[in-house]
Amino acid sequence: MAENLVKSRPTQRTIADKVGMSVGAVSRALANDPMMAKDTRALVQKTAKELGYSPDRAAQRLRTGRTHVINLILPPHEEILGFGTQLIRGISTRLESTNYHLVVLPDFGTEQSVEHIERIVQDKLADGIIFSRTMPNDSRIRFLSEAEFPFVTHGRSELATQHPFVDFDNFGFGQSAAKMLLDRGSKHLSILLPPKEFTFHHHLLHGFMSCVHKSGVEFEIIKDVTLDSGADQIHAWFQTRFNAPNAPDGLVLPGDVSGLAALAAIQDLGLIPGRDINVVVKHTSRVFDFVRPKVDSLYEDLSAAGEHLTDFLLKRISGEPNAGLQFIQPVLSTQTGTAVHAEPKLCT
Repeated sequence: MAENLVKSRPTQRTIADKVGMSVGAVSRALANDPMMAKDTRALVQKTAKELGYSPDRAAQRLRTGRTHVINLILPPHEEILGFGTQLIRGISTRLESTNYHLVVLPDFGTEQSVEHIERIVQDKLADGIIFSRTMPNDSRIRFLSEAEFPFVTHGRSELATQHPFVDFDNFGFGQSAAKMLLDRGSKHLSILLPPKEFTFHHHLLHGFMSCVHKSGVEFEIIKDVTLDSGADQIHAWFQTRFNAPNAPDGLVLPGDVSGLAALAAIQDLGLIPGRDINVVVKHTSRVFDFVRPKVDSLYEDLSAAGEHLTDFLLKRISGEPNAGLQFIQPVLSTQTGTAVHAEPKLCT
């Protein structure tokens, strides 16, 4: 039975006979060769799907030296709702028209991430790697750069070596969020940050500080909890803080979960967001469209980030240089979907 299944497995020759083309032309069409007519590619790909054709990846690897695999190393952090789902959606959208498929590896900390990356490179398990949660002096970036292995990061580093990345403008978010709170009349601003080891901690902090220093308002940087703290911890901390003297009247919360936890704490104390305290949240899931009372929010498009990451990685795999493969996503207005810009001179 197994022998019959192997014999009946459709090949590129099967497709070629069906559509009346050469095997070479079928191969190019399946590889989505842009030099071929779009209709021809569509016909071959449709026929391949109807016949149940799937490439022999072992043979492809022997012939081309490529696995046609992309690895996404994904941390299961909870501060951003749907982080993995949206990133994967964007990556998958870009891979649909290619021969590549995505393999997702969990990342429960930098040590495990380093182990994954070293094994992928040493055993040639993929043609390229995507990972996030970058650090200023990131050993993973240094290792992959020295190995000349294609990769792209969601986030930046401060290494001298240029590398491909897609990042969100966290400096712009911190600055814009502080400006929004000032416009609402807040006089004492506070911000929750990610752990210090991550690069985006510093971008958020510098953006926030660029505004509060200009305005001269009172401010505080939350120290006892971070963006990585559990929702229960964040909720408990804000309940304690808002029961203490001189509580802030403006909050910057750069994550969906922290935003929901803080709002719950505020309302559990009988305070009303927008009246007793102003809040600006960075969200990615659109959940704050349905939170009442409404609070100000700014949007990070993670699906678009996944698409950019994939575009850059495919270019690196094809041999393009690192130069030019860097993109910083703008802060988006939830209401209009347009980019938001705050300038330090306006934060007065």
